[in-house]
Amino acid sequence: MTITAAADGSALGNPGPAGWAWYVDENRWHAGGWPHGTNNQGELMAVLDLFRATAHVPDEPLRILCDSQYVINCVTKWMPGWKRRGWKKADGKPVLNVELLRQIDSELVGRVYTFEWVKGHAGHSLNEAADERARACATAYQAGGTPVEGPGFPGGKAARATAAASGPVAEPAAPGGKAARATAAASGPVAEPAAPGGKAAARATAAASGPVAEPAAPGGKAAARATAAAAGGAARGRSADSAGEATRAARPAAEQPGAERPSTEAVQEDLFGELAEPGREAHVADPGGAASANGQAAMPGRSDLEAVVELEQELLDPETRGDFGQLAYLLHPEYREIGQSGRLWDRDEIVDALVQEPELNVVFELVEATPLAPDLIQVVYRTESAEGSCLRSSLWQRTDDRWRIRFHQGTREA
Repeated sequence: MTITAAADGSALGNPGPAGWAWYVDENRWHAGGWPHGTNNQGELMAVLDLFRATAHVPDEPLRILCDSQYVINCVTKWMPGWKRRGWKKADGKPVLNVELLRQIDSELVGRVYTFEWVKGHAGHSLNEAADERARACATAYQAGGTPVEGPGFPGGKAARATAAASGPVAEPAAPGGKAARATAAASGPVAEPAAPGGKAAARATAAASGPVAEPAAPGGKAAARATAAAAGGAARGRSADSAGEATRAARPAAEQPGAERPSTEAVQEDLFGELAEPGREAHVADPGGAASANGQAAMPGRSDLEAVVELEQELLDPETRGDFGQLAYLLHPEYREIGQSGRLWDRDEIVDALVQEPELNVVFELVEATPLAPDLIQVVYRTESAEGSCLRSSLWQRTDDRWRIRFHQGTREA
């Protein structure tokens, strides 16, 4: 019999007092939290605790309802690639919340599960129940009280001690804060901010092999490492089906796969960003990457296309959107964007707007990734949100083995 549960997280201030919860019914739910954490950590912890609480019934399929695209994509799409790269992202930077993700990965062994995205705060009874309990835990920690943890799952382990031990591990402070913006302003729009959450080493590595600060010519190797690492991976943006669900059956651990606040600011209508769950099959051209017979430069191969698609999705990650340094690394110095409103944005304007309002809640669907020239790739995709759908196109340019986005345009679909 399938167990259907909603999992949710909450962080007051994000980061701030945090809570998490999963909910099946009034007799089967569990909640917890920490004095300080992020919304994404709460979402991940809810999923981890749900798997642990139901570990004694591994033959019963688990249907998990989440309003976080971040969690769904982590578990069903990105973890295999992260694991192959030693838990590093395509740009060489360390994966956030890696301790929680590692524990989730181990819990997937032998389980049959389905993730399904549901819209948050839209009246879905299970989602609302989980959200209410997660927020209650966060509020209790804010007030210095003791949260109500709930009955758990009959016959299962509450895993309270483990949950507490695996709470916010090495989580950065909120990216893109005023101090970071001040630092950036002091030395230009692409100056590195204070490094939150252990990203300094990764950014220092990128800076050592290719300056991040502009207007120095891009020469970093992090994007090249992303290209190499992506060569053996599946194209990002693909889905197991067209119903908005991602399903994984039981399999060995080595094969197991892996922003929540929509902004109300008008400026966000012109910014192309959260993380994604596609609804239809994506198309990634495979030109082979071989040089032509007349000796001209080789067209981008499949590994380049897959790496660029993943980097495109990096720009939809609130953690990336809120970080001056990462945006500086990914955006070309001559970057331009035509927003849905028709406004033309330059690089500095986009970076400033993204850092101030990094959160966005959209569904990403890759349409195609196509090589246009030896050092130019076009990525076409669709985003869907509560406001409707938008068709988007980006141009990525390679310079010194480093892919950077040069142009983006979004057009609202009727």
